[in-house]
Amino acid sequence: MKILYSCLSKSWGGMEIVTINSIKQLLDRNISVELICTAESRIHIEANNIGMIIYPIKAPGYFHPIITIKVVSIIKNGKYDLIHTHASKDLWLLVPALKLIKSKTPLVLTKHVGSFIKKTDKMHNWLYSRVNYAIAISKVIKENLLETTALDENRIILHYNGVDPEKYDPDKIDPMKVRNELNIKEDELLLGMVARFSAGKGHENFLLVAKELSTKYNDLKFIIVGEASKGEDAYAKEIKNLADDYGLNNIIFTGFRTDMPQVLSAMDIFIFPSHAEAFGVALVEAMAMAKPSVSTSSDGILDITVDNETGYLFNKDDPADLKSKLELLINSPEKRKTLGKAARQRVLEQFDSQKLMDGLVELYKQFIKR
Repeated sequence: MKILYSCLSKSWGGMEIVTINSIKQLLDRNISVELICTAESRIHIEANNIGMIIYPIKAPGYFHPIITIKVVSIIKNGKYDLIHTHASKDLWLLVPALKLIKSKTPLVLTKHVGSFIKKTDKMHNWLYSRVNYAIAISKVIKENLLETTALDENRIILHYNGVDPEKYDPDKIDPMKVRNELNIKEDELLLGMVARFSAGKGHENFLLVAKELSTKYNDLKFIIVGEASKGEDAYAKEIKNLADDYGLNNIIFTGFRTDMPQVLSAMDIFIFPSHAEAFGVALVEAMAMAKPSVSTSSDGILDITVDNETGYLFNKDDPADLKSKLELLINSPEKRKTLGKAARQRVLEQFDSQKLMDGLVELYKQFIKR
């Protein structure tokens, strides 16, 4: 099996990380994978580190006749069994290229982010008519595809993202390693969130609740893990200034970390306050590390968290509800342990990346056969 992946995103977040991790898993299975990506993007750098065949291109807009011809050449020379794109914008290059050479190679789109624009005009219908199958990473994304595109239900497949429970294994990692690095004492509770600095991720709610909880409890520390992607530096500065305005001297901004299992191991409670999340890989990673969580009750999070069983859900953009759910965990070590244990078990059953990749490979075989 030989597959062409594409992801022309310039950012670095869930979609891009999933793309790279999927490629690694396919290569581990001796499946040939090549990648079209944006030149000098983060995903380009990460793919280079893998040592795979990459086709870096620069396509700032939608229609690019010269770039389309280049993609035609890539597809013709590659003789791929299947093409899988992780960004719907890439269809504007892939579909014209496939149409030009009258290729019957199956085209698969994984939809990572919902769209607020109805894509049922003639041009979009033309694009999506060439998509053989769309993979939705959550139920809300499946509904979004049905509402905004001409795809019918039998061409949309629900298939979750996952994490490697061997890598994210609480029994293999010493939580004190990062706690010592960050000067977190054993008797202090560390509450954290992991997200890039982007509006809607819930940083403001996190900081407001941190301020209110800190006036009531003197053994709490807070941590925000993540960095700003391109164009998000101003927002990141606003969030850090807000922490200063609140007088939070018990909060740590770590920036981007490559040792996420170790960082999550150091936390006692994980907070996922995103207002609208298609899925939430960071939440699944925390659950794999047996961390109790408090997450927004909306969108793709509802596919992940079982309320009061693997974590707590709070009402969207409601800091008071977030605070009350956190206090349930702050005041009960037993509840933290019970929820954390159930959280890891749910990951093992539903979000094991190896099992999910096995399922995806089987889907590939079906797509190619059909």
